[in-house]
Amino acid sequence: MSTSQLRALRGATTAAANTSAAISEAVAELIDALVERNNLEGGQILSVTFSVTADLDAIFPAAIARRREGWDGVALLDCQQMAVAGDLPRCIRLLAHAWLEQQQPVRHAYLRDAARLRPDLAD
Repeated sequence: MSTSQLRALRGATTAAANTSAAISEAVAELIDALVERNNLEGGQILSVTFSVTADLDAIFPAAIARRREGWDGVALLDCQQMAVAGDLPRCIRLLAHAWLEQQQPVRHAYLRDAARLRPDLAD
């Protein structure tokens, strides 16, 4: 008997520039890593909140995620990350809620320069 449990997944990455193309590439790579590491399908993902640093304003990350096949039922939200002196520039963070098997370990995704935010979770 399998038992699903609502779990929180974290991740972050950085965009090479404040352009639609660079942000789209970074967001797609981050979502791909999270989906692959946790063996997710669109129906398992309940919601994703993206936050970006103030230096990224060329495109909404949720607009990129919305284009993904099977994600039409995923609640998506964008917000601006709290401005803290010395924060990592051009950073995109996410918090996703997904239904996972209770015994399945959660694998977060910290990519590119964002790996230094959580070196214990980056690989």
